[in-house]
Amino acid sequence: MGSIYLIRHGQASFGAENYDVLSPLGYRQSEALGDYLAQLDVSFDRCLSGELERQQNTARTTLARLGAQPELEVDAAFNEFHADAVIRAHLPDLLQVEPNAMHILRNAADHRADFQRLFTHVVHRWISGEHEKDDLESWQHFLDRVRGGLERVLDQAGKRDRIAIFTSGGTITALLQLIIGVPPIKAFEMNWQIVNTSLSLLKFRDRDVALASFNSHAHLQLLKNPELVTHR
Repeated sequence: MGSIYLIRHGQASFGAENYDVLSPLGYRQSEALGDYLAQLDVSFDRCLSGELERQQNTARTTLARLGAQPELEVDAAFNEFHADAVIRAHLPDLLQVEPNAMHILRNAADHRADFQRLFTHVVHRWISGEHEKDDLESWQHFLDRVRGGLERVLDQAGKRDRIAIFTSGGTITALLQLIIGVPPIKAFEMNWQIVNTSLSLLKFRDRDVALASFNSHAHLQLLKNPELVTHR
C-alpha cells in the first residue's frame, strides 16, 4: 500500500498583521519534525504543499533536515480556506449575537478564547450551507477543491509511494470528511485538536483511501517542552 503523510504547517503569526508567516516557534517545530522523520529513516517519493508561505516554509524546513528529497511541488488545492473572508462575510450576522465581535477580532491575540468561540460560530454557519454569501468560497466548493487535489495525487501515485502533503488544518479537516465520512461539524471538532506540524497518515490502494493515524505529534512530545505543542 502507499502512504500519504498529511502535515499541518508550523505555528504561524496569530494576531499579527500577516498571519501567513511562520513564527520562530513554527520553524523549531518544523525542524523537530524533520529530525524525527530522519531518525525513522522516512523518505518521500513526492512532496507537495499548498501555495501559502507557512505551508511551503514548513515543508522546506522539514525536508532540509532529511537530506536529499524530491523537489517541492505546489498545488493550490491544498491551500487553507480563506478564514478572514469567511469572517468578514458573516460579520454582520455575528454582530447581532456578539456586539463586541469587532473588538475581539481586532485584538484576537489578547482574546484567544473569545476569538475561538466566535470563529467556531462563524465556521458552523459557513459549513451548514444555509448562509451562502456572494463571492465567498462555499464549504462545498472548498471540499471539491481538496477532493480534486487528492484525486490528482492518487492518479499519479505508485503503488508503494510515500507522499508528503504540507497543508493546513481546514484542508486536513476536509480530507477527513471525504475519507471517513463524518459530518462537517464533527470533522471540525477534530480540526480544533490538530497540532502544528502534526502528522496524519493515510494509506491507499488505487483510489481506496483509509485513515491510519491522526494528529500524531510525538516529535514534539519527545522534546518534553509543552510550549512546542500549539494549535495556531
